[in-house]
Amino acid sequence: MSVVNKKLTDTILSMSLLTVMAGAAIAPALGVIKAHFSDAPELLVQFIVSIPALFIIITNLFFLNISRHFGTQSIALFGLALYVLAGAGCFLANDIYVLLGLRALLGVSVGLIMPLSTGLLAYYYPPEKQARLMGLSAAMNQMGGVVATLLAGLLSAIGWRWAFLVYLLGIIAMIMVSLYLPDDHIGSANKRGIPFQPRQLLKFHPSVIGMLLLMMIFFIYPTNFAITAEKQAGLGLEATTLIMVGLDLFAFFVGLVFGQLMNLFREPIKYFAPVLFLIGYILFVSARSSLPLLVGAVFTGFANGVGVPYLNTIASIKGGHNSATTVMPLLSAALYLGQFLSPVIVTPLSRLCFGDNDVAGCYKIGIGLCVIFLVQVYTTRHYQSLPPKSE
Repeated sequence: MSVVNKKLTDTILSMSLLTVMAGAAIAPALGVIKAHFSDAPELLVQFIVSIPALFIIITNLFFLNISRHFGTQSIALFGLALYVLAGAGCFLANDIYVLLGLRALLGVSVGLIMPLSTGLLAYYYPPEKQARLMGLSAAMNQMGGVVATLLAGLLSAIGWRWAFLVYLLGIIAMIMVSLYLPDDHIGSANKRGIPFQPRQLLKFHPSVIGMLLLMMIFFIYPTNFAITAEKQAGLGLEATTLIMVGLDLFAFFVGLVFGQLMNLFREPIKYFAPVLFLIGYILFVSARSSLPLLVGAVFTGFANGVGVPYLNTIASIKGGHNSATTVMPLLSAALYLGQFLSPVIVTPLSRLCFGDNDVAGCYKIGIGLCVIFLVQVYTTRHYQSLPPKSE
């Protein structure tokens, strides 16, 4: 890879490092924020984490129209500037409604950055390189979660406002984008309409539905693991945090070697995510000690680490040169919609089916979703054309 291409690759990957921070960066400080805004309704405090996802989805759905009028560098720079200003600007917020408004703008910024962070890999690089690069993109996303969680945890010890300064990391990506990212008009060549037209969704539905199911299944883990670990295995906060950070690191390393995995397991790799999630959640349900929980977390990290780049790779190859303006916004919307819907759907279903006292109830629902995911993979990818082997 030439020096120019390496700088371009690093620039695109730097955006992948930031996107997961929309919610993850604030999670460690949420308890302190809740205490500060003790007079506000609890639902509003919860929206601090979830509201960016809604605006990411909305922005993704209009990404093609935006890309028709502005070049990639202009979109990325605007998105990153908004990311820094809206994210770090929460440091100055004294009113919860101002805070929520800034978090909504943060969602708009990630909605602009996210399709570029994966779609540009399909735009600038041939199919045989995309499996490795999508793996690296997923790895950077996982590393962003680790960095955001650790930094925000340290900063929130000073005060709840300080956790928002983690968004200043976007300045590094802004510098790289201004130096190395071309200002190509990637949307001008696509005349097929906005990406949420039924025909676009019909064409890419295997990857879009797959991403929605994958994220709904995966987010059962972070929203329930701390409670499960304490009640089923007696693990404290420190041990639980170490396991969860370790899972992100494991998924990071899986992303690094995804290109090799795609070459070695070209046909069966499509089943890896649902099967690994299934094994992990069965272990969570049956765990009565820390070892099954730890092994289950490893399987869950492996499933997430291989599932996201696989779906991105297959979709980008099918979407071709226009992936950044067609399928990638759809995948991004599905990813965040899955995150948003997971607790909304899974928790009520768990209580309905297994009662309020079953701490493993959500994982039992997750097992059912894994079976649905497995069937979806088999029926929609049974005759898929495989991508070229990655370099």
